Amino acid sequence: MEGKLKIKISIADRVYPLTIDPSREEGLRKAAKNIQAMIKQLEQSYAVRDKQDVLAMCALQFAARSEQHTIDKSDDNEEVQDRLQILEQLLNQHLS
Repeated sequence: MEGKLKIKISIADRVYPLTIDPSREEGLRKAAKNIQAMIKQLEQSYAVRDKQDVLAMCALQFAARSEQHTIDKSDDNEEVQDRLQILEQLLNQHLS
């Protein structure tokens, strides 16, 4: 546990004690802040009675963002590969 940091993160009116590497603290605190903001937004936008429902909706939102980012990144990689193939063909034509 040497070099570890003990912090408390609050999410949905619950406190979670964590032991982490100090380099992860900023990311965890930002993530908790984003979760809290989304919870507040969801509670204002929808008639949600249970924190469990809000947390499930929040988890779905973050998971969807992550998956969409992966899809977008894959699409970008395919586009780059297509452009590189076109450039390679043009270079081969000029060098031949």
